[in-house]
Amino acid sequence: MTSWRKSSYSTSTGGECVEISETPEAVLVRDTQNRAAGHLVVPREAWAAFLTAVKSADL
Repeated sequence: MTSWRKSSYSTSTGGECVEISETPEAVLVRDTQNRAAGHLVVPREAWAAFLTAVKSADL
């Protein structure tokens, strides 16, 4: 079973929230409000690059 966690920036009122789940090879990302739509599979290296870009305001 996959263990999902909600973004720390999500509020209790819902809205535009995402959840992630980590595997040894990838990070899974899904829309909290539309879980039935499935999820994205992002390689760990790409996820790390994405987080670095977000934290440095390059996006």
